[in-house]
Amino acid sequence: MSDLIKEIEKRKTFGIISHPDAGKTTLTEKLLLFGGAIQEAGAVKSNKIKKGATSDFMEIERQRGISVATSVLAFEYRDHKINILDTPGHKDFAEDTYRTLTAVDSVIVVIDVAKGVEEQTEKLVQVCRMRNIPMLVFINKLDREGKDAFDLLDEVEQKLGLTVCPLSLPIGMGADFQGIYNIWEDNIQLFLEEKKQKVGEAIKFDDINDPSIDEVIGEKAAKNLREELDLVQSVYPEFNREDYMKGDLQPVFFGSALNNFGVRELLNAFIDIAPMPQPKESDTRLVKPEETTFTGFVFKIHANMDPKHRDRLAFVKIVSGVFKRNENYLLVREGKKMKFSSPNAFFADKKEVVDESFPGDIVGLHDTGSFRIGDTLTGGEKLSFKGVPSFSPEHFRYINNNDPLKAKQLAKGIDQLMDEGVAQLFTLEMNNRKIIGNCWCASI
Repeated sequence: MSDLIKEIEKRKTFGIISHPDAGKTTLTEKLLLFGGAIQEAGAVKSNKIKKGATSDFMEIERQRGISVATSVLAFEYRDHKINILDTPGHKDFAEDTYRTLTAVDSVIVVIDVAKGVEEQTEKLVQVCRMRNIPMLVFINKLDREGKDAFDLLDEVEQKLGLTVCPLSLPIGMGADFQGIYNIWEDNIQLFLEEKKQKVGEAIKFDDINDPSIDEVIGEKAAKNLREELDLVQSVYPEFNREDYMKGDLQPVFFGSALNNFGVRELLNAFIDIAPMPQPKESDTRLVKPEETTFTGFVFKIHANMDPKHRDRLAFVKIVSGVFKRNENYLLVREGKKMKFSSPNAFFADKKEVVDESFPGDIVGLHDTGSFRIGDTLTGGEKLSFKGVPSFSPEHFRYINNNDPLKAKQLAKGIDQLMDEGVAQLFTLEMNNRKIIGNCWCASI
């Protein structure tokens, strides 16, 4: 087996999507914690926990407690390279999320146990279904009172049009929540401590009929669990990886990201079943990851990622071949060769220069204004990848410059917004007055 194939098989690149406040960023933090990438999980918004969420590195995100831009985080777990794209949930920033979905090979959908399926989740899942992206559902916040597990499974099927397959079940809920039964690994994990930012120890049972389970969780809880398992086996289909890969079957896990319940089980199952980097359609042919010639596309541009340096990075998803530092690559749209001396791998706002990157990886390329969202980079072949969306603007505002001495700064700022795909610029023919149009509420 070639080194390229080995590297491809090691990689899992996925996005986390949901309605605002369902717990995407908290889940991302705990995946990093269980993966050993961080030593202590941060909070999205908390008075007690001073450490901020790793993926919320922008000042506005720390102030508002929400994600407003897609973050890229990479870490290694069980000999796999994991690339997470934590996306914004708010519809104001939906366009960024839609574009990010072109760069992932699978998706984790996060649902709040109390609120169930919400509007933005429906829109995002619809996009995933259109693209046949494999989806895994994580029902979050089981440490709070919420809807019955089977009611939620029915809601997911009816509102999202999914075919669900529970791979774990909660034991209790809210104040009575004791842990989960892991159907995927066929064991029970009970959590003995509830320190919100530390991982607790688990007790394992290999047999659901083990009488000692009754002693640990109580006879009533044990009886309910056995009945629910019988119901799952009789009502829901068995997990089939081929159906999951085609987007026809969606595994469901339960847990509480804040309290570490169910996160390790989610991550272990994800490593086992999630797809490695997939082929991508271009305007001329299907490009496969194992091809030796490099190809990739720009799905996001982020200006002023580091305000001290006013840097600007283009996020490139590698589709095939090996991306190498200081090699010439073709920017297809402009037909010119470019060389990159410091391509970056990401850990939220932290970056490190890498010499090689492989299919499935996300690299950041320093950009002086050459790139546009949707651009294709290749080793020389003239092809363009399809599917990076753009939306017609729905809201328009005149641009008024209150300080004529800062006209150049204003023009530069507007150019950055245009390049990032945040808005579109129009100029009136009658008086050259500039109008900015955006699509914050872009619908599918």
